[in-house]
This record gives sequence, structure tokens and C-alpha cells, in this order.
Amino acid sequence: MLEPTADGFRNYLKAKHTVSSEDLLLNHAQQLTLSAPEMCVLVAGMRVLGANFQQSDKGVFTDKVGTLSNDYFVNLLDMNIVWEPSSDDKEDFIGKDRSSQQGRWTASRFDLMFGSNSQLRAIAEYYACEDSNQKFIKDFIKAWTKVMNLDRFNIH
Repeated sequence: MLEPTADGFRNYLKAKHTVSSEDLLLNHAQQLTLSAPEMCVLVAGMRVLGANFQQSDKGVFTDKVGTLSNDYFVNLLDMNIVWEPSSDDKEDFIGKDRSSQQGRWTASRFDLMFGSNSQLRAIAEYYACEDSNQKFIKDFIKAWTKVMNLDRFNIH
């Protein structure tokens, strides 16, 4: 009963749900009392650090896995990439180079919500800026610390 059936932060979806994957991630973020920017940096940071379920490369939009950077947002929003469903249930996607049609990245609905939701896209575009890498790192650390301290009663 306590086994999770979805965790958008780690790109895990056990089975098809009656609500969308995006809603599951938003609900989880709300339970963790995260703001939209905090949720965005946590998901992006965990992806580039390679913290996916079973070390999957889905949503890991970087060539420097394990290095905390804003590569996730830079590559997610790259206009040279075209996203197409790669599964019948439209939970998985492949990002292909627009000119060569070569597959470059794989993603889940959890990942693509940052490009399709207008509010989340604005946050993603902010962090994708060339001069936002240090801000991204600082915000990730702050959000990570917040989540790690949520159940600590002795620090207030």
C-alpha cells in the first residue's frame, strides 16, 4: 500500500493512472510545499545529476551527467529539437534533430510539461539563459535543502 506508483522527480511511473503524469508531479510538488520555481530546479537538477529511476537516461538532457548545470532547460527548449511520441500511450517521447531527424534525447510527459505549460515554460526559459547557470545551482541547493529538512522538527 505504501509503495509509490509515480514519482515525477525521479521519472518513475509504475502504471497508467486516471490523472495525467503532469498532475501527479504537480500534486507531489504541492505535498512537498514547493513553489513552481523550486519544483522546476529540483526536477532539472535531479535529471542532470542522473538521479532517475533505475538510472534511466530518459529526461537526462546533458552530455555531462553528474554535473549540476542548467543543461536540462537549455536542451529541452532547443528549437532544433522536435519532440514526437515514442509510445502508444504518449507517455514517452523522442527528441529528434530537426534537420537530420536523428534521435538526440528521450523524455517523459513529466519532462515535456516544462515546455508545454506557459508558467513552467517561463521559468524554464529563465533558467535556460546563458547567464543563469549559477542562479540555477544556488536555487537547486536551496530547494534541495528545503525538501531534505521538511520532516525535521528540531531545526525551527
